[in-house]
Amino acid sequence: MTNKITTRRAALRTLAGAGAATLAAPHIAGAASHTKTWKIQTSWPGGAGLQIFKDWCGSIEEKTGGELAFQPFGANDVVGDFQLFDAVKNGVLDAVNPFTIYAQGIIPAATFLTSIPLGLRNPHEFDVFYYGLGGIDIARELYAAQGMHFVGPVHHGPNIIHSKVPIRSIDDFAGRKMRLPGGMVAEIFTQIGAETTVLPGSEIFPALEKGTIDVADYVGPAVNYALGFSQVTDYIVMGPPGFMSLYQPVDIMDITVGKAAWDALSPQMQQFVEMETHVYSDMHHAAIQKADQEAWGKFEADGTEVTRLTQDDVELMTEVAVPIWYDYANRDPQAARVFKIQLDYMMSGSLGYVDPALTQGLELKL
Repeated sequence: MTNKITTRRAALRTLAGAGAATLAAPHIAGAASHTKTWKIQTSWPGGAGLQIFKDWCGSIEEKTGGELAFQPFGANDVVGDFQLFDAVKNGVLDAVNPFTIYAQGIIPAATFLTSIPLGLRNPHEFDVFYYGLGGIDIARELYAAQGMHFVGPVHHGPNIIHSKVPIRSIDDFAGRKMRLPGGMVAEIFTQIGAETTVLPGSEIFPALEKGTIDVADYVGPAVNYALGFSQVTDYIVMGPPGFMSLYQPVDIMDITVGKAAWDALSPQMQQFVEMETHVYSDMHHAAIQKADQEAWGKFEADGTEVTRLTQDDVELMTEVAVPIWYDYANRDPQAARVFKIQLDYMMSGSLGYVDPALTQGLELKL
């Protein structure tokens, strides 16, 4: 009896193995011979950001058994950063990995799909906004109207300020010639007395070197060290402990796909891409932070001093920021819709970033 049971179990194992091979092998072979390859361009021109992106893209074909592959391109390899969305809509690129703020030219509400000065201050708060409070659904609705699918956010990190002079309170920005990215950020610093100017990243180093500007914001420590900022500045200006950047505490990129490319995927593969975007966001954020940790020691060795603003400065700048938030939100009904979600969250017991008194007399045009 025991021999019969053993023999039967062995036969079943053999049949199961054969069945699995019969089912799996043709699927993989078929997928490999009909691989969909997406051309996908990032906004990273080089360094750690580009390498992380390429490594992630290189993992997709194996993970999908050859059904889908990503062909990665760095910034400007196919089109310029400000042509990314046209390229996706026209099919020149299948997908892009831009800084989300770049979409504000065609989707004004995109201003609030990434961080605003003194707004949501940590990556997990944006995860709550997107995946808990409905932000992802609104983003997809707005992008769909432009012939694109917003897959999901990708976390980067905060931006920092480099200065030739010590800045220990917001009063010290008064009269300083300061490079900023324009828009809402520039308006806030202008109101606290800075003389703001807009420069592309490639022009920051020579402007600091020549003294054309005293102060400049740019991305994170790893990238900025590689650009040589420690050679032309002596200080890095940050918020209070735990608040690395007042004006851009979270920097968000995303994965956006053209409608035709997205619709060509099966529902199962669409779900896979959505989940892989979560994976990429986690990998990307952690790897960027790792590179930043290594950069801090280099700045210290070069004699750079970190100065920190105070919690009082945070509260004062929030007072300046709130009316400007409302102004930008009221420029577009969808922007107001997105901002209202964030404002309610910031005023809730969970965060308490905004005193209700600061919003008195201000109205959102929903």
